[in-house]
Amino acid sequence: MKIVIIGNGISGITAARHIRKQSEHEILVISGETEHFFSRTALMYIYMGHMQYENTKPYEDWFWEKNRIDLKKTWIESVDFDKKSLQTSDNEIIPYDKLILALGSKPNKFGWKGQDLEGVHGMYSFQDLEKLENRSKKIKTGVIVGGGLIGIELAEMLHSRGQHAILLVRENSFWDNVLPKEESEMVNEQIRKNGIELRLEQELGEILGSSEVEAIKTKSGEVIDCEFVGLTAGVSPQMELIKNTKLETDRGICVNEYLETSIKDVYAIGDCVQHRNPPSGRRNLEQIWYTGRIMGRTVASTICNKREKYNPGVFFNSAKFIDLEYQTYGKIPVKPDEGTSTFCWQHLKDEKLVRINYETETGKVTGVNTFGIRMRHEVWNDWLKSKATIQNVIEHLNKANFDPEFYKRYENEIITAYNSETGSSVPLRKKKGLFASLFS
Repeated sequence: MKIVIIGNGISGITAARHIRKQSEHEILVISGETEHFFSRTALMYIYMGHMQYENTKPYEDWFWEKNRIDLKKTWIESVDFDKKSLQTSDNEIIPYDKLILALGSKPNKFGWKGQDLEGVHGMYSFQDLEKLENRSKKIKTGVIVGGGLIGIELAEMLHSRGQHAILLVRENSFWDNVLPKEESEMVNEQIRKNGIELRLEQELGEILGSSEVEAIKTKSGEVIDCEFVGLTAGVSPQMELIKNTKLETDRGICVNEYLETSIKDVYAIGDCVQHRNPPSGRRNLEQIWYTGRIMGRTVASTICNKREKYNPGVFFNSAKFIDLEYQTYGKIPVKPDEGTSTFCWQHLKDEKLVRINYETETGKVTGVNTFGIRMRHEVWNDWLKSKATIQNVIEHLNKANFDPEFYKRYENEIITAYNSETGSSVPLRKKKGLFASLFS
């Protein structure tokens, strides 16, 4: 049986690896982006000079031949689902028995005038990095449109080369449609103190220029001269390849719990997917690295006759806002849901914050945000799955701390704040050892 995978990102490659572990099927991975799988989140570090492209490949080039996974660098122009075949950009016809669509996502465009000028693009693909590198010497000022994770990364990239980076954010505060007020304000401060210009409540009106970008005009009428515009106002599923086919789509490619599409022997995984019936507590569109990896592993089992439902477990995510590390587990909306209380501790001087949401009536924890303090995934995963109480979590919070040895610990300060706020009497941690002052 010949299995063809379109897309060599984390979801497609995970599927290929796990199919090989479980079978002797013929496997072909096709991508026009790069010949080999690379870490997409490391693109910024290539531009910043911290890494080279070769360093971003998790596997040596010989790995694929050794594991009998064929790679083909080409773009697919069309899919014939009836004939079970693909047509490449150079008119080669490739047959398949089973097809996995791992098409990824693309930066959102909202019909701005000038959005297709030279010097205007997102920061998602290897081709985006190449275009940015080729233009870099021209860039004195770059305007980044959108206040998400890719936007702040792109601003940091430009700033690392001495280019003036302006973040244009339409909201009142950075990412305040995701983060509660205190967390969002911490990110605002982090951006500004690192020399990046943050323009809040500013929206892009149009992009000015003849063949290449020369400036942008905001909706308020201000003109900002620039040589680059980064489009980072979110991403959406990449569906150009299949948009005029009979495959069922909505905002993404519709799949069931086994990641099967509306067409027999065709599956979809990763950023391009829309779940018809998402697992409890999850959204129908989740464009996150680890969910793509789980989907790849899951679809491999199903294709190899061990049908498995997609189950990503407890929601989590992590990011780095320049120097500020962020983790989230469970559910932490901008404002607590009805029947939910929130406990938030923030250090007065250091960039440290811990927010825990819990059911008001039962005390069962529903989610956590941490800034500047690393938490252990397995501990929070267990607490949320077992529905541990806020009292128990606060008392044993030290078990979740993942900061390296000799980092200052804040458990006692958090316990003191919790006791004061709730009238509880959780005991403080006892200091131990020669370096006890570091673990207070």
